[in-house]
Amino acid sequence: MNLILLLPEDTIDGAGRVQLRGRRLRHVLEVHRAEKGDELRVGLLGGRMGMGRVLDITSDVLEMEVRLDSEPPKPLPLSLILALPRPKVLRRVLRTVSSLGVKRIILINSRRVEKSFWQSPFLGTEAMNEQLMLGLEQARDTLLPEIRLCPLFNPFVEDELPGLVQSTLPLVAHPIALTECPRNTDQAVTLAIGPEGGFIPYEVEKFVSAGFTPIHLGERILSVETAVPALISRLF
Repeated sequence: MNLILLLPEDTIDGAGRVQLRGRRLRHVLEVHRAEKGDELRVGLLGGRMGMGRVLDITSDVLEMEVRLDSEPPKPLPLSLILALPRPKVLRRVLRTVSSLGVKRIILINSRRVEKSFWQSPFLGTEAMNEQLMLGLEQARDTLLPEIRLCPLFNPFVEDELPGLVQSTLPLVAHPIALTECPRNTDQAVTLAIGPEGGFIPYEVEKFVSAGFTPIHLGERILSVETAVPALISRLF
């Protein structure tokens, strides 16, 4: 945890004092080993960042005086469209993309996505936000990504996708594409990444019809959790 995320309910008065309990307190005690008078890097979820000075700390509660005087890092100009992976993989992917600065994530269906994945309790807002917040804490960021669930493939690509890609570079990752992934692009990107095994040809054609260019990362076939950060790093 390189940043302690503060929530609105942590505030105890109007003078910049907060109290922490639970997971964040345990981390401060066990990892930072903070004591009274120490300063810790903090940030208000959705807001500014700064420093917090420990006023008191016990095994039950941490009280800090905070000053928030800096802005969070700029978001990546990227919209990520991701075929829903298995829940364990999705946990890791959400944490990774959140730490990289992705702020728009759209989870979609695909022929190779198992129907049971859409029934996972991990798709609940609280469970997904937990992973996103861990990514923010790692990267010293405060802006929570937005996640949308689109379990119907055709209505999404036919009705919503054309509007989403406006003023962006639309790319779809595909192992047998002829075009290499661009490097260090200076424009906003909409990136679609399929499930393990990739999108089926019909799905790739639907993306192409919406203006997407199929791209690849080379001869190696990568897992989803490897391909996602590799593509983002290559693009930006």
